Amino acid sequence: MTQPIPSDEAEFRESIRTWMEEHLTGDFAILRHRGGPGDEHAFVAERMEWERELAGGGWTCVGWPTEFGGRGLPINLEVAYHEEYAAAGGPGRAGLIGEGLLGPTLIHFAAPQIQQRFLPGIVSGTEFWCQGYSEPNAGSDLANVKTKARLEGEEWVIDGQKVWTSLAQWSGWCFVVCRTEEGSQRHHGLSYLLVPMDQPGIEIRPIRQITGTAEFNEVFFDGARTSAELCVGNPGEGWKVAMGTLAFERGVLTLGQQMAFQREFQVILDTARANGSTYETVVRQRLTAIWSRLRIMRWNALRALRVDENVALPREAMINKLYWANLHRDMGELAMDVLGPESMLTRYSEAEEGDAGELEMGAEHKLFFFSRSDTIYGGSDEIQRNVIGERALGLPREPR
Repeated sequence: MTQPIPSDEAEFRESIRTWMEEHLTGDFAILRHRGGPGDEHAFVAERMEWERELAGGGWTCVGWPTEFGGRGLPINLEVAYHEEYAAAGGPGRAGLIGEGLLGPTLIHFAAPQIQQRFLPGIVSGTEFWCQGYSEPNAGSDLANVKTKARLEGEEWVIDGQKVWTSLAQWSGWCFVVCRTEEGSQRHHGLSYLLVPMDQPGIEIRPIRQITGTAEFNEVFFDGARTSAELCVGNPGEGWKVAMGTLAFERGVLTLGQQMAFQREFQVILDTARANGSTYETVVRQRLTAIWSRLRIMRWNALRALRVDENVALPREAMINKLYWANLHRDMGELAMDVLGPESMLTRYSEAEEGDAGELEMGAEHKLFFFSRSDTIYGGSDEIQRNVIGERALGLPREPR
């Protein structure tokens, strides 16, 4: 049952801790600290059920306006919620893409009938979403998308390919950026469509990684269909809507990410203390540097928690992806150095028929392997530097 929201922040934080202690138990106890970046394959069905548990307590979509099913929390309490959730061991959210990316996009850009159809399912934890942005030749350069959609009667017919689609095999819906104007180029002629995943015209191929897991996918659209009404914004306005979604991606949810990084740092520190590497001067310096950078990450995130009336990020937010991606990569390298010779010890679990097996490893190895991707996905370092130079500092565009 949803409880009233205490106005005092300290009391509010205590109410979250109490609720998590009472509910992250029993069948949900195995979910503590699981399902985050690099671990999204873990306990998927259980984490989907956890979404419904959160919804029952009023802990989904806490920052959404109340008229859209949220709790309308002010920003300080929304920050408190994400921090306390992560600190309590809350699992990676199976509904993250719907709640953090699509929901705010629909609130700002979608027609009322689309809002009424899809927002309740996100709030209740009963509908799950994936993001159809990247393509083989359109990763960080999203404006290069080639996936096409054409209107046939009352439906869009979609052909093309998306890649690195997180959680596609478990999602009921996908928001797809595609080209709907023949002959259009770059940012023009794109539309933002909502597409059901369970249909004959969609094929999902998992991408097996070095860890043996496959939370990322290729998604092929071959005559896939969706209603003509399920276009967010007007046809041809997809770039504006897609950029709005990316602005929400850089928002308050990064506070939970910072807490997850803090927990990973604690694992590194505990390992260093246990094996005596804290007696090494260089290791101590590197540990201190990471500790400081984690606090800078938090303050960077806090000062950037605003999106203007045009759903655009403030200049301060444009450094965040570049900053935390390199911080996390350095944490992974430090974890391996702290482990020393043990960093070379991993093994694959027994593979079932037709399966490649899974790499068995500790938290340090998971951190190292996953963090190698941080400077690439979600906008590579090169793209982030261009964004900072061109949009934040007003420098001339990079020659093409």
